[in-house]
Amino acid sequence: MTLFLLLIVIYGLDGGECCSEWGNLTISNDTKTLEMRISLTSGHNITVFDSAKQLSCNSTATTSTHSCYIECSFRDFFKNKTLNATETFDICAKPNENKTRVDFIIQNNASQCIVVDCLDDEILQLLKEKENQMNIPKDMRNILNIKKMCPKVILKEAVVNIYIGVENKAINSVINMTVPEQKKTYYHEDLSLTVVKMNLTTTDDYLNITAPHLFDDKEVAETRIPLKPFRNLSGNTIGVVTYDSDQHFKLKMEKKTVTSKILRIEIPGRNVTNLTDRLTIQFKINSPNSNDILSCQFYDEKGSKTWKEDGCLTNNITDGFLECSCNHMTPFAVLLTGSTISKVHWEILSTISYVGCALSAFFSAASVLSFMFNSNARAEVSSSIHVSLSGSLFLLNMSFMLSEWAATLENKEVCVFIAVMIHYSLLSSFSWMAVEALHLYLLLIRVFNIYIRHYMIKLSLVGWGVPALVVGGLLSVQNTPNPFYGTNEMKLSDTNKTNSVCWITNSSVLYGVNLSYFTVIFLFNLGILITVSRQIFKLRHVGGRHDKMPVWKDAGTVLGLMCLLGTTWGLAFFTAGYTNDPILYLFCIFNTMQGFFIFVWMCGSARKNRAQTHKSKTKSTLDISK
Repeated sequence: MTLFLLLIVIYGLDGGECCSEWGNLTISNDTKTLEMRISLTSGHNITVFDSAKQLSCNSTATTSTHSCYIECSFRDFFKNKTLNATETFDICAKPNENKTRVDFIIQNNASQCIVVDCLDDEILQLLKEKENQMNIPKDMRNILNIKKMCPKVILKEAVVNIYIGVENKAINSVINMTVPEQKKTYYHEDLSLTVVKMNLTTTDDYLNITAPHLFDDKEVAETRIPLKPFRNLSGNTIGVVTYDSDQHFKLKMEKKTVTSKILRIEIPGRNVTNLTDRLTIQFKINSPNSNDILSCQFYDEKGSKTWKEDGCLTNNITDGFLECSCNHMTPFAVLLTGSTISKVHWEILSTISYVGCALSAFFSAASVLSFMFNSNARAEVSSSIHVSLSGSLFLLNMSFMLSEWAATLENKEVCVFIAVMIHYSLLSSFSWMAVEALHLYLLLIRVFNIYIRHYMIKLSLVGWGVPALVVGGLLSVQNTPNPFYGTNEMKLSDTNKTNSVCWITNSSVLYGVNLSYFTVIFLFNLGILITVSRQIFKLRHVGGRHDKMPVWKDAGTVLGLMCLLGTTWGLAFFTAGYTNDPILYLFCIFNTMQGFFIFVWMCGSARKNRAQTHKSKTKSTLDISK
């Protein structure tokens, strides 16, 4: 625990003239934790904890409580006192009108402090103050503390871009500090910075710098910096930053995972681009996997504020290390981008998907219409379940075909609506597949005592109601800093381009909700399919030889049931962690055509029922004639 993490210089207070109310400050300290309690006469209370594992501030004004940020000018409050000392000081304070910021002075100590609530506007104003008047090196620690004490605010898109700019300015100010050493490393809890004076008189073409080690890391990265661009320029200092706390760089990489330390290469006052001799960095990769797709990317903090590959090449070296080669200098990282797909395969699969979805939507609608105008079908529970599944597939196919179009619209609410419709209809389709399996089990396995009161209403509550609860729960927290539904970028592996679609933007929701939901249904349906298939083939050994159906008809029945129960969706498990093109093609063909297959199944079932009815009537006529 270091008191210096909390008590650092701030300017701009007006001494005794700042007072609008009084209060007291109580400070207690033991070997592990520093605790500060501030009480003002207005009832405004502030509590601060500073330890090796925690740095937190809570501000309670009249009717609201917020986390907060605090900094003070440094004073040794505990000089000549024991570690367990407790001391109380009078303070003179000046809160702002909304009591979201308090400036105060500790009497008889002359320490000046500021407390700012972790609110967007207040933190933005504080960051702008830091940017305009920066006291280095102490404000370097200050800025990192703002991120630590107000993480939810810093990680909002409206704030993070300002924060990254202010942090960058502080880093450059530290690099510009005059130090006698040829090489000096600054260690902070969130980042480490190595500053090196380049020897431009050497005949070497490159300068090799080992990225600063953090905690127990034995190796982070080796940077190889070309010296040619700097030989005729004034200034010869370069800095290499290794980030340990890098969440502020990750806001726009929902489908990517940083699998190395993030590095920043900085030369103050220089925007280094179009290098003839490329900058190379050998990154140590965290938990390398042969199926992972690794990509060297940089954070475009002066442009799109996103991660891009422009000007960077990715070269594999050995297990555990990967080399990035770039023609510019900026924050770098190796990103695990997940499974990607080439432009050619994307176009072919898109065509298959759109054609399949169009056919599936048409035949799903035909199934619904035929059900509505067929009184015999409406009387059968099986037909009602089939048509409910067809209805959910119709919604899924139609919303899917609108997803790319909606992503191009300026009105983002339309894209959110389409994404919600896709998610709801997808979960609903899965639910009705589970209902199909349950009904099939009751019909063919239990046979006796299967009467259930209000059977179809109860099945509808499962098929339509459960997905509505899941999606409704997600929508209830949609307006968070990172909304769940919206525009999602699908990266093409052989270009730097992306395809925008309306879908779930949060990978945790995408896999956590959908995968768990489908896995339970898939295992249930697969168990029912295996049980029913065994029962069908057992019947071949029952009765006379002339009553047995051909094997191909039994096989066709099983294939039809596979489609009806949605087991073909299980092909998704074979693409987990990597892209398998043949599986993707089979997945698209089978699942986009599911509505058509169900229509064929319903037509076949209706034809079979008519044949059985006709045969029964014929036998009855013969019996009467006899």
